[in-house]
Amino acid sequence: MSGLIAGLSPAAKITNEGEAKASARASAVSILLGVIWGGITLAWMTSPEGAATMQQAMAASATPETAAMMDAAAGAMIGLTAFIIGLQLIFAGIQWFKPNIIVPILFLLLVAYGLLTGLLGVVMADQLAALTGPQPQMPGWITYTNLALLVIQLLLHISGIRGASALSKFRREAA
Repeated sequence: MSGLIAGLSPAAKITNEGEAKASARASAVSILLGVIWGGITLAWMTSPEGAATMQQAMAASATPETAAMMDAAAGAMIGLTAFIIGLQLIFAGIQWFKPNIIVPILFLLLVAYGLLTGLLGVVMADQLAALTGPQPQMPGWITYTNLALLVIQLLLHISGIRGASALSKFRREAA
């Protein structure tokens, strides 16, 4: 267990295959954090408050021609979120049991994109409201918890890339 905890640090020194595997598994831990947060977000989206916020956002962006499609879009968004959570569980399992460098790189790119767009959304919220009018906003606790979690995930994926790279090197040397 202490090897896994040490492996979570992106600055940890990797000296053997066990440490490399623990570090590579940091990416799986990061993905599991995303799964947990996705479950919390999904629960909020299906709550009365979340459903009302989503309907307000859909109605604000709807035109009279697309208003009928907005209810179906809200249901599709919930279904897509559940699908992505399931897909993340599969990738976390792959990275935990068969650590490789592809999964951490893929998720590092996705997390970096999410972090940049999330920060841009926070910074540009006033300018967007000036252009399109006031829009319903996600609650602050969701927005800022999401940004903090994305920073943690970014660091864990960096650790996962370092660990997977070192693991590959140790395995090549052993062969």
